[in-house]
Amino acid sequence: MSVNLLQPRFRSRKRLIIGIIVRRIFVAVPIMVAVTAAIFALAAASPFDPLDAYLKGQAGNLTEEQRTSISQQLGLDRPWWESWFIWIQGLFHGDLGVSRSYSQPVTQVLAERLPWTMLLGACGLLGAIVLALGLALWAAIHRGGMTDRLILSLATIIQATPPFVVALGGLGLLALGWKLFPTGGLTYPGQPVTISSTIDHLVLPAIVLAVTQVPWLVLSLRESIVEVMDSGAVTGAQVRGIPRRTIITSHILPTAMPPFLALIGARLSELVVGSTLVEAVFAWPGLGTALVKSAQSLDFPLLSILTIATTAIVLLGNLLADVAFVILDPRVEADA
Repeated sequence: MSVNLLQPRFRSRKRLIIGIIVRRIFVAVPIMVAVTAAIFALAAASPFDPLDAYLKGQAGNLTEEQRTSISQQLGLDRPWWESWFIWIQGLFHGDLGVSRSYSQPVTQVLAERLPWTMLLGACGLLGAIVLALGLALWAAIHRGGMTDRLILSLATIIQATPPFVVALGGLGLLALGWKLFPTGGLTYPGQPVTISSTIDHLVLPAIVLAVTQVPWLVLSLRESIVEVMDSGAVTGAQVRGIPRRTIITSHILPTAMPPFLALIGARLSELVVGSTLVEAVFAWPGLGTALVKSAQSLDFPLLSILTIATTAIVLLGNLLADVAFVILDPRVEADA
């Protein structure tokens, strides 16, 4: 009988999740189209010369005929909308173009660098979640005490510090000062890339990336935990003599987690930005470094696809956060 009573709720949640996914898809497609068009339009209005960037500042040494010939070969003489339309056509046919800054097909640049970005991003995000859970729970349980004030103060300071400053601080203190970690790259000079060398060089960038993401997560999760701890349900559980560990794991955390997960999805854009800066500081060979280089050299084929990928990651993160919120929070119901 109870199973039959729960079936309408499950169907209601399923319809709600499907509705969220469909709405997000309809919103995501025009957003990504507009973003790519904006890149080409802004690039056309940029005061920087893409030909000079391609030739590394040597365009002034060429004759006008040479400049015209190279511009035609690279397609730099076209209006921005024509270049954008040609790029869109190639995208639908699986041709992402050639990266001028790397002199490689864009697909090859993505294939070589995407795994490293995913590795750093996953380790940084996982580290941030673990740190935030532990610190927020400890601060909430000991709220008002010295530990709580210390955690909140550190979170506020780090939150106000730009990620590249945190990265430079970690590099200067832990790598150059105390020499606990390598300074950057994937391996030591003159040595091949191995699993052990990758782990050695990954630890510090992942720690820095995690630290840059922790403050928002800690502050938000602590407030959620405190709110749940003050609720009547938790007070009743304490009165009934339920062990504290059981109250935390079975009552407090499950109720406080959905807003926390939603915040993780909303903060994915900050994770991407932080990852880009961390990669640049530690010479990590990921897409963040490629994004910076493509922007500096006005490499439109690579810059466009990286911007699409970044936008898609943010939209996907928001979608997954909303779906997780619906699944985990029993208070969320579909509209009648």
